[in-house]
Parts: sequence; C-alpha cells; structure tokens
Amino acid sequence: MNSLRNTCGNGKISDTPDSTESGKSSMCRPSTSSNVSDESSCSSMSSSTTRPHKGSDSRWEAIRMIRSKDGILGLSHFRLLKKLGCGDIGSVYLSELSGTMSYFAMKVMDKGSLASRKKLLRAQTEREILQSLDHPFLPTLYTHFETDKFSCLVMEFCPGGDLHTLRQRQPGKHFSEQAAKFYVAEILLALEYLHMLGIIYRDLKPENILVREDGHIMLSDFDLSLRCAVNPTVVKSTNPGPDALQRNNQAYCVQPACIQPSCIQPSCVAPTTCFGPRFFSKSKSRSKKEKKSKPEVFNQISPLPELIAEPTDARSMSFVGTHEYLAPEIIKGEGHGSAVDWWTFGIFLYELLFGKTPFKGSGNRATLFNVVGQPLRFPESPMVSFSARDLIRGLLAKDPQHRLAYKRGATEIKQHPFFEGVNWALIRCASPPEIPKLVELKCPPKPAPATEKVAPAANQKGSDNYLEFEFF
Repeated sequence: MNSLRNTCGNGKISDTPDSTESGKSSMCRPSTSSNVSDESSCSSMSSSTTRPHKGSDSRWEAIRMIRSKDGILGLSHFRLLKKLGCGDIGSVYLSELSGTMSYFAMKVMDKGSLASRKKLLRAQTEREILQSLDHPFLPTLYTHFETDKFSCLVMEFCPGGDLHTLRQRQPGKHFSEQAAKFYVAEILLALEYLHMLGIIYRDLKPENILVREDGHIMLSDFDLSLRCAVNPTVVKSTNPGPDALQRNNQAYCVQPACIQPSCIQPSCVAPTTCFGPRFFSKSKSRSKKEKKSKPEVFNQISPLPELIAEPTDARSMSFVGTHEYLAPEIIKGEGHGSAVDWWTFGIFLYELLFGKTPFKGSGNRATLFNVVGQPLRFPESPMVSFSARDLIRGLLAKDPQHRLAYKRGATEIKQHPFFEGVNWALIRCASPPEIPKLVELKCPPKPAPATEKVAPAANQKGSDNYLEFEFF
C-alpha cells in the first residue's frame, strides 16, 4: 500500500523535537526520549463516561447497550462504510455500530507502522487529549480499543465535511465577513478551552475544522498538540466608564432564554436581539429621574472578572505544523509557546475572508521565507472591514511578544471591535451561515464473521466484499 502521506499529501510537518517545556505545575513532564515526534509524555488522562453538553446523545446509549450485552466493545462490533480521510498517523472511516443505526468517525492506526516511524507517542498524546475534552466545539471520544495490529479511536461523525471544502464552494471561494466571524468565534472558544487545559493546538487550518449537521463546527486532529503546565486565573477588570460599557454592553445581556447546556441546535429560541446591545438600550418612556440617575447606575455596576488561561510558560523547539500556517518563531527555531495558536488563528481568519493565505509562495521554501521576511499585505478585493484587518494585523505580529493575546489569551481577542455584538454565552444558539445537506447513509449487507478487515464497505474492494485498511 502507498503511505498515507503520499496518498493524502496533507503537508503536515513533524520533526523530531529537541525541546524543553517549562511550567510551575507537575501536571506533565517532557519526554526524556529524543527519538519521538512529540515532546509531551504524560500519564493517561481519565475518560469521562458522561458528557454534560452531550447528555441526550443517543450514541452513548448505543455503546452502553452493546457493552451490557457483550461485555466489551471492539472492532468486530463496527462496520466500516467508507473512508473519510487520512492523516500522518492514521485513516478515518465512517462506521456504524452494528444493529444500532449509530454512526461514528473511527480513526484507525497501524501500531506497527507507528512504532517503525517513532510516532506511537503522538498517537498516545492524541488519545489522552481526546479523553480529557468536554466542549461543544471539540470532538467527543466515545470509546477506544486496540487489536493486535490496530489502535482505534471512535469519535463523533460530522456529516458536513471540513471548512476547507465548504470555503471552496462559496462564491469567490471565500466567506462573507459575517460568516467568517461566526466560524472564528467558535474556534476562538475552542482554543481558549484547550489553553485552559494546558493544550497548545499547533495545527489550526480549515482542513481540521469539521462541520456538524447543525452547521456549527468542531476542531479535530490533535496529534501535533503540545501539553504543558497552565494556571488559569480569574482577575478583576478595571472599572470601565460609561462609554466603555456602551461599547461592550453585549457582555451584560441577561436574556434568560436558551441557557440549558444541551441547547446546541440552531432552532433553540434565543432572541436575535440578544446578540446586540440590550442592557443599556434607550427608552423614550424613561422618566427624567431615571435619566438623572444614569451616571450613578454606571458607577454601581461592577466590572466582570476576566479569565486568563494562557500557558505563557510553555516552550517547545519542535518544527511542527503546516507550511502556510507556521509561525515565524517555529521557522527560525527560536522556540515557541502558546502564541503560535494566535498566529495560526490570524492566518485562518485571513484565509476565510480572502480565500488564500497571506504568505503562500511558489513552493514550501518560498512560503517559509515569506512568513519570516515579507510584510503582511491585504488584497484589494474582497473588501473587508477595518476591524477585521486590524485584528489580523494584531494576530500576525512576527514577534510573538508583540502579538495580540500573547499574555491574556482569548480574553484579549474577544474584546476586539471585530467581535462587537457577539454574545459569547449564547453563541451555540446563533444561526450558522450554512446548514449542510443531509447525506443518506446506505447500510451495506450484513458482514461475514469478523477478521482484521472487519467490515463490508459501501465501495467494496476486490471480490471479498470487505473494506481494506490502507496504511503505510
């Protein structure tokens, strides 16, 4: 078989690291081995059996039903329907839990191949990160298991494909500013959560962002992520004046609708007026007495505390990522930390708005040279707002210490004028720019007794009516 790298051409870079990670906590320690593709080596994180924002998910019940019936859950319980994609350490298949009509994305990794390529630790890191996640814009890991040959992760299936493919279908191959704001806002919350857990993502790009059936997104693929120590802190904001409150009053939206954790469908009854200024809206019926007391009201309002969850002490010397998204400090080998995620966030926003990345050259070497040596430029069209360009400029500062969010993380980005009017608390109730068309999943014939090939395929290969795994 051809290797996944040759088959997919994903452009992902992962060099053998020579790194140290700094941090005050003993949450995780760097690996002492120098022949692996990632530097984090932590003990296994415990897997949660319940997911608060996924409590009504029927797939949990389907898995529990099979486990209660058979005692264990393994590869023989799944039918692989078709190949969804591939990456540097494995292939992803659409699979059905037999007899349940429950569909999953199963990542299948060849353990022998991973061992020979010194990538076992990367696979372990990804599994442990997935086990620790519980967030509406991040994947749900339902279960994982191993055979003699394969290691399998059973995750959430997103029928809407990836954001790169969706962008290609847009007029001009770029999103409107309003649509781009929707997607980057959800990604920002996902990155904030990861940083709060001490996880630096390092591989943000549209290909790694999947679209759920309701149009909301999910960040995927954690095999290049770095784990490190972090100390999330809630700090008291300075008391803003009346002008500042009027500019940012979306944070004070007190509309009670749609506060249930399970509210993730766009049909939830969140009033659209809740996504703009409400709290200090003017009313003609106000009495003169109320108007006179307005300054006193401002003085009585306490500023909201800020969550600072940035792993600013993290350091890595690894050369990892995708060429067009690599931060300058990674290319120059100076060592990098969490600021690389904010650089890639800026590249990501630029690509959604303009349909291309800002530093792409004629080849990989030219691209890397442009990232380090060329200034940021914006095309004349399409036209985007000043606030969008200003946000991108702040995120794409070549010196990480001058980069927006370097110290305060996502909190600083949320306060940028580009996100004015976004109600972060009710963002799951916002209507997505596009709802993917439902794909009819045709069930293949009942499988024969299980082997390592395990499952009948929608597109059968050879004469044995099984979907074969393609590996390195």
